Amino acid sequence: MATGDLSNPQVNEVKQPLPKLSLLTMFRLALFQMGLGILAVLTLGVLNRVMIDELAIPATITAGVLAISQFMSPTRVWFGQMSDSKTIFGSHRTGYVWIGAALFALILSLGVQVIWQLGGLVQANGGWSWTIPTLGWTALAGLVFAFYGIATSISSTPFFALLVDVSDEDDRGKLIGIVWSMMTVGIAVGGITSKILLRRLENNASLDLLRSSISWFFVVVPAIVLVLAIIATFGVEKKYSRYTSRTNSIAREDNITLGKALKILTASRQTGLFFTFLLVMTISLFMQEAVLEPYGGEVFGLSIPQTSLLNTFWGIGMLMSLGATGFLIVPRLGKQKTTKLGCLLVAICFILIIGSGFTANARVFQGTLVLFGLSAGIATTGALSLMLDLTAAETAGTFVGAWGLSQAMARGTATITGGAVLDIGRTLFQLPVLAYGLVFALQAVGMLLAIWLLSRVNVQEFRANAKEAIATLMQNDLD
Repeated sequence: MATGDLSNPQVNEVKQPLPKLSLLTMFRLALFQMGLGILAVLTLGVLNRVMIDELAIPATITAGVLAISQFMSPTRVWFGQMSDSKTIFGSHRTGYVWIGAALFALILSLGVQVIWQLGGLVQANGGWSWTIPTLGWTALAGLVFAFYGIATSISSTPFFALLVDVSDEDDRGKLIGIVWSMMTVGIAVGGITSKILLRRLENNASLDLLRSSISWFFVVVPAIVLVLAIIATFGVEKKYSRYTSRTNSIAREDNITLGKALKILTASRQTGLFFTFLLVMTISLFMQEAVLEPYGGEVFGLSIPQTSLLNTFWGIGMLMSLGATGFLIVPRLGKQKTTKLGCLLVAICFILIIGSGFTANARVFQGTLVLFGLSAGIATTGALSLMLDLTAAETAGTFVGAWGLSQAMARGTATITGGAVLDIGRTLFQLPVLAYGLVFALQAVGMLLAIWLLSRVNVQEFRANAKEAIATLMQNDLD
């Protein structure tokens, strides 16, 4: 059988044209991402604060336990490939999304109980000390959050693959803009909800009241997120998915194993280029997270409440540009040019942030952060839209898992790198603005490097290589 026979025109002739996503459906899908934003507040906001301040668990232990979920990101590739090849409840993506959401809701509710046990030991010992019980409960907490990371991968990777399946290239930018905008909304909703539901803890609440309130909170909110995940995806795949019409019939189901999917993944040099681009861009975009608030305090003399609002300024800018980019810029410039424009503007913003330090004017600094958020939104929307284009239909989940792995690795690396570069800057310069400026300058250079890497990415070459690799693997099976 010739490889040309793999694309059977008769497969699509009997199928009716699939409807395009409506704006309402895009917003419905975005409810899933909104839920992830809410959970981010629960773990990195509420639980992080309780562990450090109320339970006196060291910040390093707290950060390590909560960060373990990110180190489970390699499983994204596996679960992405599973959703390509195995159906659950008759669907390639939706079943995984629901099971993963149910698991992370349950695990998070159980995880907070483990934290209480660890905190109880700290209180009983009069402070943190390494004993066999604390070591055991710390290890158990780490294990629980490792499973939380795996559950998130089970749900989120097939969800992002679903975005590929249900969209076409011409409306993908709009979908990405809406979905990621709603994640920012979810973070805001999570913060407001936390403040309202935990209001009775404001006046030096007892540990017993704290435990009962937080435990209840960590049952109700994850359950709400699970409901949002179901509402977001219910019936969408069945009505809108192009997965079966885009793939070769003999290349589906059990024919593409994980090993074959990885061969397709590595068949093109474009995969490595785009993986590296995502890594460099994400590191360069988020290195400032570890130093932004100290920069505001040390250089601009801002108080702790004032510095806590700095992320809000660039978050507002990002929220404004995410949706606008998908609807206005991507359709005019295209995904690759939009991403390059965003990266260039982000690099310029980092220079402006350094310049604002020499003025010591907090309003100028805050204004540059809004501009940074606007620019980051352009770069993020363009890059994510391009990311969903750089997939092969038969292995969309595998590719989305690989891109997610790159981003997860970059976020962890960015936090560590930002702090390390700041320490180097302090040894080189006496002026704080120059020490912090070294971090921002390195980010600007990284963005320029990302532009150079992106200029070498060729979507057509990627698709041709992936198609050839799929055809070759399938032909080898037939021979």
